[in-house]
Formats: sequence, C-alpha cells, structure tokens
Amino acid sequence: MALTKEKKAKIISHLKGFLGKSKSVVFVNFRGLTVAMVSELRRVLKSAGVKYYVAKKTLTRIALKDSKIPGEQPELPGELAIVYGDDIMAPSREINEFIKKFPENLKILGGIFDGRFMNQPEMVEIAAIPALPVLYGKFVNIINSPIQRFVIGLSEIAKAKN
Repeated sequence: MALTKEKKAKIISHLKGFLGKSKSVVFVNFRGLTVAMVSELRRVLKSAGVKYYVAKKTLTRIALKDSKIPGEQPELPGELAIVYGDDIMAPSREINEFIKKFPENLKILGGIFDGRFMNQPEMVEIAAIPALPVLYGKFVNIINSPIQRFVIGLSEIAKAKN
C-alpha cells in the first residue's frame, strides 16, 4: 500500500525531529527477524533508554539531506532500522549486544555520532566500547595490579626467610 503525501511528510518530520535531537544514531540493516526477535530487541533497547524505528530509505535520505549533518552519508542497502537515543554510547552498544546474538539477521551500516556521519567500520568500533562501569572496573584493576604484585612478592620473600 502506497503512502499518501501527508503520511510521507509526517514521517519525514518525525525523522528530522529525532535525527536532529539524538546524540547518537545507528543505521541497522535487518533481515529475517521474527516477531519474537523484534519484540525482544525493542524490550531490551527500551530498558536502556534507546528507541528503534523502521523507516523507508528514501524518506530517511530526504530527512538526512535536509539535516545538514557534516560528513559523508553511509550507504543504506537492504531494510533499514534506525536505533537512536539521548545517551551518546547506548544506541551503538545496545544494538551491538543484540547483533552478537543474531549476527545473520542484523548488521550496522553506519550512523551519526557526535554530530557527524560515521561509516560502518567506525560505528562498529564505537559499538565495541564497553559501558562506563566496565571501563571503571578495568581502570581500577590496572591501578591495583602493581600493588597486588608487590604484595605477592613481599609474601614470597617472607616465606623464603622462614
């Protein structure tokens, strides 16, 4: 069923609205997702404060062209879903976790990060960055490691002297 001009204008307006306001947007190719998979995906994304929107590519291109975002717009082959949110890292990180579950059904195509277009390899790299609490834990472990090794060394010296 073809969309009316009014409906297309409304969709383009909606796209422009969240593309302009969101701190991070990820373009995702989806193929062969079941209703259960999509329901799980939406539930997981919603719990992280991330939204999932399926849009026609032509309407998305029109909204993106009018948005004046710097950089080169990534290619958008196949079916297109847009994952976006107010947290700069959450959309890419959350969709990446779901891609790990279903790699044959989902693929990152590119996105908008920090106000400019990012290509597919750049967005995949951004998506691989762990959450902030995980990074804090790794940092603390790095700081603690020399101290821990020093204490183990002292313990071994004490054992050798006894």
